[in-house]
Amino acid sequence: MTAPTPATNATSSALPSAPAMGRCPVDHRSFAQAATPGGCPVSANAAAFNPFEPAYMQAPAEYLRWAREQEPVFFSPQLGYWVVTRYEDVKAVFRDNLLFSPSIALEKITPATPEVMSILQRYGFAMNRTMVNEDEPDHMERRRLLMDAFLPERLITLEPMVRDLARQYMDRFVNQGRADLVAEMFYEIPLNIALKFLGVPDEGAEQLRQFAVAHTLNTWGRPTPQEQLEIAENVGRFWQTAQQILDTMRAQPDGEGWMYETIRQHLLHPDVVPESYLRSMMMAILAAAHETTSNATANAFLTLLSHRKAWEDICANPALIPNAVEECLRVAGSIIAWRRQATADAVVGGVPIPKGSKLLLVQASANFDPRHFENPDEVDVYREAAVEHLTFGYGAHQCMGKNIGRLQMRVFLEEFVRRLPHMRLVEGQPLEYLSNTSFRGPAQLWVEWDPARNPERLQTHSAPEQMPFYIGPPAKDSITRTVVLKDKQPEGEYAFRLVFADPQGAALPAWSAGAHVDVVAGGFRRKYSLCGAADDRQHLQVVIQREAEGRGGSRHFCDQLQPGDTVQLAGPKNLFRLDETADHYVLIAAGIGITPMLAMADRLQRLGKPYVLHYAGRSRAQMALLPRALQDHGPALTLHVKDEGGRMHLLTVVAGVQANHRVYACGPNRLIDELEALGAQWPEQVLHYEHFSGEGSGLQPDKEHAFVAVLKDSGLEVTVPPDRTLLQALQAAGVDVPCDCGEGLCGTCEVAVVSGEVDHRDKVLTKAERAANTRLLACCSRAAGQKVVLAL
Repeated sequence: MTAPTPATNATSSALPSAPAMGRCPVDHRSFAQAATPGGCPVSANAAAFNPFEPAYMQAPAEYLRWAREQEPVFFSPQLGYWVVTRYEDVKAVFRDNLLFSPSIALEKITPATPEVMSILQRYGFAMNRTMVNEDEPDHMERRRLLMDAFLPERLITLEPMVRDLARQYMDRFVNQGRADLVAEMFYEIPLNIALKFLGVPDEGAEQLRQFAVAHTLNTWGRPTPQEQLEIAENVGRFWQTAQQILDTMRAQPDGEGWMYETIRQHLLHPDVVPESYLRSMMMAILAAAHETTSNATANAFLTLLSHRKAWEDICANPALIPNAVEECLRVAGSIIAWRRQATADAVVGGVPIPKGSKLLLVQASANFDPRHFENPDEVDVYREAAVEHLTFGYGAHQCMGKNIGRLQMRVFLEEFVRRLPHMRLVEGQPLEYLSNTSFRGPAQLWVEWDPARNPERLQTHSAPEQMPFYIGPPAKDSITRTVVLKDKQPEGEYAFRLVFADPQGAALPAWSAGAHVDVVAGGFRRKYSLCGAADDRQHLQVVIQREAEGRGGSRHFCDQLQPGDTVQLAGPKNLFRLDETADHYVLIAAGIGITPMLAMADRLQRLGKPYVLHYAGRSRAQMALLPRALQDHGPALTLHVKDEGGRMHLLTVVAGVQANHRVYACGPNRLIDELEALGAQWPEQVLHYEHFSGEGSGLQPDKEHAFVAVLKDSGLEVTVPPDRTLLQALQAAGVDVPCDCGEGLCGTCEVAVVSGEVDHRDKVLTKAERAANTRLLACCSRAAGQKVVLAL
């Protein structure tokens, strides 16, 4: 089958879009006097924002770079929406589905003309609420009944079918040397898998594609009045077809598939799963269940083949493929924006949002926010934080089918890197995208290769090795890069500075002040702050203090590692980010805590920001990086050397700290505890700190008790036994909770608490935050009693 290219509303990187068949529905003349609903003038950039022009679809994150940097929440007069572009703001709106209702998610973004409404009525079109656009409590009550099919143990049964189909389809073109992957494979297989999952017969697949395109343009596009008429006919036929399929299934409701399960739940619980839901969901799911995976797969291959080093990395190490999928979903996800409506006056990113306002949350922009992702413009298949992308949404309405998409993308990549690692993009090909606000994927993706170089034609080709397969986000231990220890130098009496480089001399990832890496060697994995020159892309430097009474990691790294040894690194990742907007900075380091503080001092010096650096140690001989601190930051540096009578008095150090100042500290628990007490009356944003270790946060099975975690948003109850952390129990139940350190040091696995007393064991939450009992760190904290209710 050859997939047709949409004839209208396409954007292309090489060809101009076709002229509109009628007048533009937007009055561009009004933008000179454009204002927000409250009467405030909008900026020129905000007035010019137009998601229906080619530049938006070609590179949505780049198109909105100006907004992330200058105006992260702005009103678009062309859309009549507030546009949200930064990571934390988008995530905050998704998280609160009561204040920000999903009810407009499927609303036509271009109002229908009376002629269009007449056409739809002729077909009996009656689209109502689905899982995507319904409010609580209906949404969660329904979701609880219908989510079993999406659990990992059910989805894993699809993997053999996906792999068999991938191999069969590749057999058709593997020896041809050239193929359009969308037409040959990436459209049909996701559609076949979707129909199988739903229990829908696979007849009329070609017609379903045309219908899905019409549904996208009808809901998220800006067709001209004349184009709307043609689209309405297709949408009407789509509705009729969906209803015919549903009626056939309802006549024999004992079949296999998610729609059959939904029909049976309707029969058992007609008040929770009413007929109107069945009919609306039948149409919506036929489009959503495959289009997003098809587009995401094409986007992923385009991304990896356009960044050859990333492609070669996964060919050399297929264990990186699960994380490569997440990085591609971050860089080029198929869902680029979603919608919400404020149910009351609200504030997003410091901007007042009036009740009733509509919001466009641009996940594609949020996924490139440097405030959350290190070097976000780079495609890095080793990026640990890739799984934190917002392409699937976040919170109660996060995409239920996310793991079906992940599964297929992983299988496709595994098969291609095995059979066609030498494949390349056809140069100069136009990339066409359907013009709309929310869904993105190329209509074609042409690749070429030399069949004579196919591994299966070579004598060295062996039978395919079946890699262990699992459902869910990537395993953390597989996301490491190989580096070589280039240099090792003592830093004081009990520490060493290690300098790492790429074995082939390639550039290493950029990083920002406060970032860390995980060093993995000898069976140990430990986190260390980066402390070299931030603009040195050839090396990454850490200082490791040898802990004679520690758990063995630092001893191994200091005693055993020698220049020339290969080591695994994970990261960089920044959980201790420097706020660069303050008027003055107080940097406080004790012992090895100098490493992140020195990187911050370097950055502030480069920015020309006023700062002071306080460095405390037992003796000068034990103070790592002391010569560099003196040389580079002498005028701002105050030393507190204990054996010279220079004990640091924190009350004096922080005297004069104001609301527009920032205090950053890294050191032992007693230092942090004293700073917390001294800063109890400071505004929340003033004090920032990082602990050395998570001492006391570990699991002790013989001293723990079992408890139940009730997931309010998912309707699940997860039992946490004494020998498992809450995080481990949640992940085993198929709940995506990101994690980094596993020791309660980083805050990545933070979960909102609805009720139940918490036994806090982390080093992240302040005393006030613990007392509020509204959040916990799932990697280490537990329920103090028999139950805790979580907003998951």
